[in-house]
Amino acid sequence: MDAGGENAQDCQFGNDWLTNLIAVIVFVGMSSGYAPQLYRIIKKGSSEGFSPFFLLLGSTSAAAGFWNMITMQWGVARCCGSVSLGSCIEITAGIFQVFWQWFCFTAIFVLYILYYPERLKHEKNLSTDAAEPVKTKEWSLALVCSWVTFAHFVFSGTTTLYLMNTITPPPGPNSSLPDQVHLWATFLGVSSAILAAIQYAPQLIHTYQLKLVGALSIPMMFINAPGSVFMITGIALRPGTNWTSWFTFLVAGIMQAALLFMCIAWKFRQRRLGIDDFGNPLVFEVPVNMDSTEDERSPLVRK
Repeated sequence: MDAGGENAQDCQFGNDWLTNLIAVIVFVGMSSGYAPQLYRIIKKGSSEGFSPFFLLLGSTSAAAGFWNMITMQWGVARCCGSVSLGSCIEITAGIFQVFWQWFCFTAIFVLYILYYPERLKHEKNLSTDAAEPVKTKEWSLALVCSWVTFAHFVFSGTTTLYLMNTITPPPGPNSSLPDQVHLWATFLGVSSAILAAIQYAPQLIHTYQLKLVGALSIPMMFINAPGSVFMITGIALRPGTNWTSWFTFLVAGIMQAALLFMCIAWKFRQRRLGIDDFGNPLVFEVPVNMDSTEDERSPLVRK
């Protein structure tokens, strides 16, 4: 098929300024939303408080949504050979949005593994005859979840690219997907929605039992929970998408809002108990009264 002939005729796109504006808002909001969480883990030097099942389900859900978007908009992306660079960026912005969602969430998983507390990695073994320390169940589970996440991404990506290169959808915003491709896209979208629906359940249970905020970032949830509305709108307005492409973000937004309210409640509880986000007692500085005797001063001051 001639890139400048039939492709150019099929690849006719209108200039939708509203959709483009929403795409910019989503990208900026998503970046500013995930940045506090990534920064918090690095700054605290700990990822304690996260549920590995939450990260597993979130990463696989985001990956399935990403490959669903590529499948649904493959015909649109093929038009990049017939339009200008600016138009190509515009028509594939939906793919980039979903990719950025996956990338940011997976980055949290990577930092979770890198900053997992050393004291929680191995069992306390009083025997001196042990050849090597034994991994805790939690750390072993975290490693298994990370490998499952990686395998899922590779499998989904390989299958998607194979189908796209063997059963190639025609170019254009109104092109219909072949039955096999449409079935695979629906599977990805539905599985992404199901994973998103149960994604926050392990984290909600974990945070409820811990009764601490831990390394979770309230600013991230405060931005991302309402930001899911823009994400859904931006995807729904894209050509070649359907409910399977945006439903996952609706479910995730509702569950994330529930986690946000729980963390806010634990913040008030921590303040009342005088502990920090990890359960450690808060140390308050006591003003030094130079006229007081040594015995009247705080032990911290006397040190």
